[in-house]
Amino acid sequence: MKPETQSDPITEILATPDLVQALEDERFKQFLDHVPVAIAVSELHPSETITYANLEFEALTGLTAADVIGGDWTLLPGVAAGPGQPTDLGEAIDDGDDYIGSFIISDPERTIEVDAWSNSIEDEDGTPLFRLVALAARRTIGGAIDPRKELREKAALLMELQHRVKNNLQIITTLIRMEARSIPDDETGARFERLAGRVSALALLYKALSGEGMAETVDLGVYLSQVASSVMAAHAIEGLRLELKVDSWPVSINVAMPAGLVVNELMTNALKHAFVGRKGGVISLTSVADKTGCRVVVSDDGVGLPDGTSWPTDGKLGAVIVRSLRENAKAVLDVVSKPGEGVHVTIFFARTAAQKDA
Repeated sequence: MKPETQSDPITEILATPDLVQALEDERFKQFLDHVPVAIAVSELHPSETITYANLEFEALTGLTAADVIGGDWTLLPGVAAGPGQPTDLGEAIDDGDDYIGSFIISDPERTIEVDAWSNSIEDEDGTPLFRLVALAARRTIGGAIDPRKELREKAALLMELQHRVKNNLQIITTLIRMEARSIPDDETGARFERLAGRVSALALLYKALSGEGMAETVDLGVYLSQVASSVMAAHAIEGLRLELKVDSWPVSINVAMPAGLVVNELMTNALKHAFVGRKGGVISLTSVADKTGCRVVVSDDGVGLPDGTSWPTDGKLGAVIVRSLRENAKAVLDVVSKPGEGVHVTIFFARTAAQKDA
């Protein structure tokens, strides 16, 4: 069964009209290297062979890019997590399209359940040229792991990520925005701008981690205010005002990351859609904590959602990010929209769920 509220973890990327060309572009691959979803790509002609795998793919499958490039999907580990689908992940990729199921990947130290997607990328004539496979971890299952060893490995990995990713994310953000402004197609340029916003939110998170050394938590209020301010600065629309009210509240990185991405999505949507036909307006972000937890509210006084629509939209990346927030922090999300009164999104985190290392 397809997981609730998601069908494709990289819908925004897949929707890019020039994706065939992008998959052959080294700068685009450098961007994919740091997308927090496992991605691998195969060329379909003259015979299907894997040509690319990103860093998250290596971490999730335990295979290096060198292990899989030049081979086929049967190299991948993974068996079906439930009945009614092909047993092997590689077999499912060959047979499937879009969401293809949940699979178990095991090695001596861990067992992970992942969701898998497979999409064919076509040229202008409708001829399939590439297959893009995405894997997203659902949960770690059991496993006799030494907690002290796991903690040391996690600390080492975090230091490596900070070193390799922090500055690169800022560079990638700049490259994507430059590319967006040089694209004559406004719709495609807007998609690249959205990607730049997401990468910028991650860059701010890694900056916060570097500033706090090896701390296991991030100040959610400070981080979300930085994300909101960054989005406003990037778009700089005259007449729109940002109101902030945040409390200091420590959360794990696995909570901070999807929370920042959700705020980025909501802010970007508001700036793009909420004030059409208006000369000004207000977007507000509050993040208020008490003994029970933290309540984050993103709202605007714009036109509201169009009739018959909701947020997040199934199949869009926003829905995947929201699902990650619910899974990592057991967050409760409520969306209210009224015509002419704007959109009001409330996210509540229970204190115990958000502060643990999810």
